[in-house]
Amino acid sequence: MLSAAKSSRVHKIQKDGMTDLIRSIAAEKHETGQPFYVLDLATIERLMDKWNHSFPNVKPFYAVKCNSEPALLTKLANLGANFDCASLLEIDTVLNLGISPDQIIFANPCKAISHIKYAATVGVNLTTFDSKLEVDKIKQWHPQCHLLLRIKAPSDSGSLRPLGKKFGVLPEEIEPLLHYACYVAGLKVVGVSFHVGSIAQDPNIYREAIANARAVFDVSDYLGIPKMQILNIGGGFRSTPLFEEIAGVVNEAVQDYFPEPYLTIIAEPGRFFPETVFTLVTHVIGKRVRGEKIEYWIDDGIYGSFRPTLYNSCFVGIIPLSLKASEESSQMCESTIYGPSCDSLDAVAIDIKLLELQLDDLIVFYNMGAYSKCAGTKFNGFDMLSTPIYLASTNSS
Repeated sequence: MLSAAKSSRVHKIQKDGMTDLIRSIAAEKHETGQPFYVLDLATIERLMDKWNHSFPNVKPFYAVKCNSEPALLTKLANLGANFDCASLLEIDTVLNLGISPDQIIFANPCKAISHIKYAATVGVNLTTFDSKLEVDKIKQWHPQCHLLLRIKAPSDSGSLRPLGKKFGVLPEEIEPLLHYACYVAGLKVVGVSFHVGSIAQDPNIYREAIANARAVFDVSDYLGIPKMQILNIGGGFRSTPLFEEIAGVVNEAVQDYFPEPYLTIIAEPGRFFPETVFTLVTHVIGKRVRGEKIEYWIDDGIYGSFRPTLYNSCFVGIIPLSLKASEESSQMCESTIYGPSCDSLDAVAIDIKLLELQLDDLIVFYNMGAYSKCAGTKFNGFDMLSTPIYLASTNSS
């Protein structure tokens, strides 16, 4: 298995054994100043079971941008997932794991010419578009590619990160763009794509988007274009109770609007798979007491794993952990956690309650798999691109 993980060894533990594993790795493998991740492979299996149960007719194309750790990608591929790539490097990362180009959608509506050429060279033959110029680029550099028309999500998508401002055709643009792509450029438009945005909050927005996709299929029929066969419902999913509600709405809407038996339905889940399976372990590298408040410095920060999570930090669990269980404090203190850089904005958590910790103790962050390690930098000389990952497999019983 190709992996950037620290070791190919998988630590098999009980569900309540993660704390002991973290202490063991910290004590044996790491000096203060080097954070690390623990990736729970068994939880990925449980999440895939959950997806297949809730979406039996929807093929997941995992959004590689969310977390490109090779051990994660390999596990997902072995479980039957396909992949949503947005760039040449993401495509290359997936192909280097031995995954077929047929399992990739190049789901970026605006692509650099060099990336389009590369997709043509390696046989990635499905992509999205939402403009006339993109059609021209694909016509010139990858005319064999099949296309999905990306439509704009409903204006009030109810997601924490709407994407409609940047991507998607307007209703009045659909007919002329389809005509241009199919009859002027001679390309094959095989379906419709939408994305309601990251972390959807309103299940009904999917129904509205699916209804809008139906309208595009109808326009295609009106223009005499060969029958479209793919509906891409995008992402926005998290592994929460809301997920089942969203799945129910989507499945019902597909039955109502798309009775075609030949239709292939795909999705682009990102954080649904990695968010809860990665645990970040950091060390206390500094401490300052001011009255009743304590300030801590740790070896990761906003230029590492925390930059993209600032807008959704409410999803992250924080647990202080002494390296020696027998020495854990029982005193709760008002605390602030800073990252290691010299940037005063590098604050991970402000004014939270924590058990008091000492130098070299640990602060563990749960639900850290989505849009975290992938955005690391080397700012200030702290290499957040090389944070090691250890593999675990938790027994759910």
